[in-house]
Amino acid sequence: MQKRTLGSQGLEVSALGLGCMGMSYAYGPSDETECLQVLARAYELGIHFWDTAELYGPYSNEILLGKILKKLPRDKLIIATKFAFTFNDKGERIGLDSSPAHVKKALEGSLKRLGTDYVDLYYQHRLDPKTPIEETVGALADLVKAGKIRYIGLSEVGPGIIRRAHKVHPISALQTEYSLWERGVEEKILSTLKELNIGFVPYSPIGRGFLSGKIQKPEDLDKTDWRLTNPRFQAENIKHNVKLVEMLQEIASQYHATPAQIALAWLLKQDEHIVPIPGTKQMKYLEENARAVDLALEDQAWQSIADTLGEFKTAGMRYSDDNMKSIDTTE
Repeated sequence: MQKRTLGSQGLEVSALGLGCMGMSYAYGPSDETECLQVLARAYELGIHFWDTAELYGPYSNEILLGKILKKLPRDKLIIATKFAFTFNDKGERIGLDSSPAHVKKALEGSLKRLGTDYVDLYYQHRLDPKTPIEETVGALADLVKAGKIRYIGLSEVGPGIIRRAHKVHPISALQTEYSLWERGVEEKILSTLKELNIGFVPYSPIGRGFLSGKIQKPEDLDKTDWRLTNPRFQAENIKHNVKLVEMLQEIASQYHATPAQIALAWLLKQDEHIVPIPGTKQMKYLEENARAVDLALEDQAWQSIADTLGEFKTAGMRYSDDNMKSIDTTE
């Protein structure tokens, strides 16, 4: 597996990471035994950059990773997790808190669940409007000095917050949704990251699975799947969005590849400091995704994709109105 570097402080990771959320949260039922096998196989394939969060479950995804971490060399893995959300006794999300006291409390919980004494990359999951970003990053910097985290990350924040945070302590990575059907970061985010030498970790790089071509209608999803509440997976929007998948399928057929591999290869091609984290809980898709790192297309294929993107506009917002409220758009 190829390697890439995130940020000016030299965080080296596998060129492709593994998003672990779906193993415990949001995307329908999962089998723990199979998920542990997928994690073990990811390690064998050299996919050593794993992404989780206290939100995923909540808590159960970190516990899952903690089980496999007991069996693998900890120093060979890059574990990223996230804080910011607060929960009630039922595990329901009730708010945001990035105050210094909560940051440290949240980290202690994550360390215990993961069964480790440090986290490689610690992200603020969403911006807490009540706490100045300088205070939050200051607390994170203290944790770096204490050896409890190695690198600092942010998620779903705009250029203004990124700049303010970076002045307090170098930010190694920003995590935000980016794929062939969600390209909002191209307007201002990517140029800001390049200027400040901050790495970029796109989540949902296969469009929450849609770009794989496996989802043609809402009925293809389990009734408990969170995507059924997502505007882009509503029936009227899927009918339009599938046009993008059809283009990917046509190109993929010419290169003995899959649409998902094309989607990942496109992201990897955008910049050498971009590291996608596709998620899966199935072995065959893990192995399929891993092969995308070495996928080479001719210029004509890339141009065909560019031409399609120039004409195509994804139907539907990427989140519901309520979830969009937690995404920072600071200039």
